[in-house]
Amino acid sequence: MSEAPPLALVTGGHRRLGARIAMRLARAGYALAVHGRHDAEPHPFLADVLAETGVPWAGFVADFLEPGAVQDLLPAVIAHFGRAPDLLVNSASLFGHDRLDTVTEADLAQHFAVNASAPALLTQAFAAAERTPGAQAAIVNLLDQRLVQPHSDQLAYTMSKYALEGFTRIAARTLAPHVRVNAVAPGLTLITEDYAEAQVDRLAAAMPLKALPGTDDIAEAVLYLAQADAVTGQTIFVDGGAHMRSFARDFMYLEG
Repeated sequence: MSEAPPLALVTGGHRRLGARIAMRLARAGYALAVHGRHDAEPHPFLADVLAETGVPWAGFVADFLEPGAVQDLLPAVIAHFGRAPDLLVNSASLFGHDRLDTVTEADLAQHFAVNASAPALLTQAFAAAERTPGAQAAIVNLLDQRLVQPHSDQLAYTMSKYALEGFTRIAARTLAPHVRVNAVAPGLTLITEDYAEAQVDRLAAAMPLKALPGTDDIAEAVLYLAQADAVTGQTIFVDGGAHMRSFARDFMYLEG
């Protein structure tokens, strides 16, 4: 009887960066629980890889702003697969455009609910789940390179990511040796329509490595931490070196 593949729960894993992470895990042989806020239909590029690899997978919908949704997610995954995940990737994120003079109580509450509270509650349930004696599980949280040298844009988002950064270190100490907890801090990776092509080129040239990271770079870092049995409490910056420079504002407001 063949051994079951490792199982990963990737929040926000049906699209954007989360889907790229899920895609890399599928290629590495992980079965996947793919989470989405309103739907869990995989983006076409992820759907193609799931079909190509043939790994077991299922989609799960949970709006982390709805009461009880976070607490219901892991039991639903366990009920479907008949076992607890070996890997939790907290990739789901809320990203607003508030600043100190515009941020509201609702902005702060919603960002902390999705970006900090949900990962903490999922970590609580993940750590308490039954596993084979001696099995080591892993958690990877998605942070942001801006935490080293913060600016004033996206205040609620930034504050909530600081909370997740601190929680990463607390959980790593609390859950060792049975659960490893690490983080990846991406830089500007997914280029949206807010950026002009020439602006992106100038921003890439402004990075210490003269290049922006790609989604594959982020996904590879997540996979490394998922399998690095001697690593816990660490954050890997995958940002072209951006954390070593101070930027006055968010990248979308800079010309390079």
